[in-house]
Parts: sequence; structure tokens; C-alpha cells
Amino acid sequence: MHPTRLRDLLSVAVVVGAISYLVVRLIYGDLPRLSWFLPLSLPVLAVAEAVAGYQLRARIHRRPNTRPVQPIVAARTVALAKASAIVGAVMTGVWAGLLGYVVPRRSTILAAQGDTVAGIIGAAGAIVLVAAALWLEYCCRAPDPPEEDPSRSDAHRDERAS
Repeated sequence: MHPTRLRDLLSVAVVVGAISYLVVRLIYGDLPRLSWFLPLSLPVLAVAEAVAGYQLRARIHRRPNTRPVQPIVAARTVALAKASAIVGAVMTGVWAGLLGYVVPRRSTILAAQGDTVAGIIGAAGAIVLVAAALWLEYCCRAPDPPEEDPSRSDAHRDERAS
């Protein structure tokens, strides 16, 4: 499994943003007013993933007073991180598409002012979710094995040869 690439997430956000803009342009008049608290689930999830990443990293690096991580837990956490990064990229595109439509119309459409606030909170929350997901994925990496001391490896080879 390879690390999630930022350019892939950016591509998803751009494509979804363009589609979102077109859809919002067609149906904006039929949408209900967007509340500012609607997108708050994204930054809440981001905080949870950042905290989980910090704790998991300590366990993977076997810091004192931590339990070792089971391999299946690390694998599931990586899957969660990858899925969250994609969801964050998609939602960044959705909120950016909405903002692309409502920001220029704030002075002419009354609902666009409130929807702009929700869009900004949503886009910021989605970007924070992407960052937290990439952090969580990074935290699941196994530490590099310690390098052997060259003088010790020569002695070890001499012992095996005897």
C-alpha cells in the first residue's frame, strides 16, 4: 500500500468542485438555507483523527507506558485515514463549488450571505480533515529499523563462523 498522494486528492477536489459548481448553479434556488453548524462534523472528525494519530504513533514507536499495536489495528487505521482523506477532498470540492457560486452573488441574493459562512466553515473543515487524515496515515508507518553498529556486526560474523 502506497501513501496517499496530495496531487491525487487535489485532482479529486478540483473535479468535484467543478461538478458541484455546475449543480449548484442549476439548483441553487431549490436548496434550503445552509446553517453554519452543518459542516462542523468535518473538523470534529479531523480532531479525533489527529488525536488518534498522536496516540497510535506513540504506541508504534513503543514509547513507555504504551501497549504495542496489533498489525490489523494499524491496517484498519490506514484504511480509515485513506478514506477520510478522500472524503475530505470530495467535501473540499463540494464546498468550494458552492462558494464559487455564492460569493459573487452575496450582494444580489439574500441567502448567499449565510451560505457563504457555511461554505467557508465547510471548506476549512474539509481541508483540516484532509490534513488530519494524512497525519493519521503518516503515524501508521513502522519506524525504521535501528542501524547495526559496524564493529558489532563483524564480531557477530566471527561468532557464526566459529
